[in-house]
Amino acid sequence: MHYVDGFVAAVPTANKDVYLKHAKDAAVVFREFGALNVVECWGVDVPQGEVTSFPMSVKCKADETVVFAWISWPDKETRDAGMQKVMNDPRMHAPGVGAPFDGKRMIYGGFSVLLNE
Repeated sequence: MHYVDGFVAAVPTANKDVYLKHAKDAAVVFREFGALNVVECWGVDVPQGEVTSFPMSVKCKADETVVFAWISWPDKETRDAGMQKVMNDPRMHAPGVGAPFDGKRMIYGGFSVLLNE
């Protein structure tokens, strides 16, 4: 069964191009270590909620945009091995490669795919 890592982050709107380059560069590494695909989505219609919402979950500021992303893997075992390799890969830690957003406000989790039609 497929496994998915999901992410929501607040990215400074002015950093959209920087974020896209960061995401493309990271996608190469994830794919090299077993990911099936990497999907990055730039928020367009992401309303502020009254109790909960994507913007509230990442404390999105007025000059930021919510990004919703996921990485698909064949299974959790491939994900675990691949993610360890990704985290140890020097390309992910090269000077100037830092994430163009506040990673402390990012939410993420791993999920087994229940339905994919």
